[in-house]
Amino acid sequence: MIVGAAMEVYNHLGPGFLEAVYQQALEIELASCSIPFRPQQELAIYYKNHRLRKVYVPDLFCFDKIIVDLKTLDRLTSIEFAQMKNYLKGTKFQLGLLLDFGAPNSLEYKRVILTR
Repeated sequence: MIVGAAMEVYNHLGPGFLEAVYQQALEIELASCSIPFRPQQELAIYYKNHRLRKVYVPDLFCFDKIIVDLKTLDRLTSIEFAQMKNYLKGTKFQLGLLLDFGAPNSLEYKRVILTR
């Protein structure tokens, strides 16, 4: 559902815009698909079961359990994948979605699942 909404945005806008443009467009698309989301939702980060003062603010937080991180790169790399794994580990969520709107031919996406 989220990927389908992101594909609609990519197909309409194509590559070349800033992340903020894709975020606004994706928020419109998610709302039109009745997908529950919160933009820029502060998520607590934990260290050894201690909540840290520092918070993580993902681009979107969908269904109260999926961290969505938007990118505008030529392609996703292991750096973005590792970063998402760290976000999941620190926030205690298990599912993340990387969406890259910068790829020249199509939307690139990667689901990241943290197993405990």
